[in-house]
Formats: sequence, C-alpha cells, structure tokens
Amino acid sequence: MTLFTRIAETQREPVSFSLDGRSVTALAGDTVLTAVLTQADRLRMSEFSGKPRAGFCLIGACQDCWMRTEDGQPLRACSTEIQAGMRLLTAVPGASHE
Repeated sequence: MTLFTRIAETQREPVSFSLDGRSVTALAGDTVLTAVLTQADRLRMSEFSGKPRAGFCLIGACQDCWMRTEDGQPLRACSTEIQAGMRLLTAVPGASHE
C-alpha cells in the first residue's frame, strides 16, 4: 500500500532510487517525502514506539520526516529533493521495538 497516489504532473523526467533495497522511481522535482510515499506506506518506523511515521507537517518541526540513507546519513524527507541513485531506508537495520 502507498500513502500517495500521483494524479497530476506525470510527464516529468523519471528519477531512479533505491528504497529498502528495491529499485523504484520518482519524478524530477519530487521531495524525498513524495518519492517515498508514492512507493510505500511510511517514511520510517518510530524509534520510540516502532510504529510507522509519515512526516506530514512539511515545515521541518515534527521530526517525523527524518530518514536515513543506507550509509547512515540522516535527511529530512519533507525538504530534501530526490536525487538519482539515492539509497533510502524506511527502517534502521538491527533496530528493535519491543
């Protein structure tokens, strides 16, 4: 399931990136938030509750839009533009929430 369904601006240039190890595409000019949520049902799992987070405040205040790249670099999904070749994770490997 995805949270976003694209209904307009479908003719922009495609941008390939990796999400949890699988190849997916977004469109040029998409934020990471838009790119990920057109492919998945969350941006990440909360480090406190283990529940899915989607980061919808869009003003950089909520902290729910932070994601990590495969090499551990944090980024704010709501204000970072998707780039070809990005390798993003919705979960941190080895993290457990009991």
